[in-house]
Amino acid sequence: MTCTEWQKSSFSEANNNCVEVRSIDGLLELRESDDGEVTVRTTRLTFATFLQASKAGEFDHLTTNA
Repeated sequence: MTCTEWQKSSFSEANNNCVEVRSIDGLLELRESDDGEVTVRTTRLTFATFLQASKAGEFDHLTTNA
């Protein structure tokens, strides 16, 4: 199994409330730093598509109080 170290954004605060990501066997794993037991594993393409959609605002309706 090929695995890299967990990485977090340079924008993360010092209190470790952040999302971390690492590469494992050609896939990506994501976790919240304060709950490291829960991880999400996905492909690079799926993650890139998710990031692109997030930046385009496609999920904004899920975070607004209606």
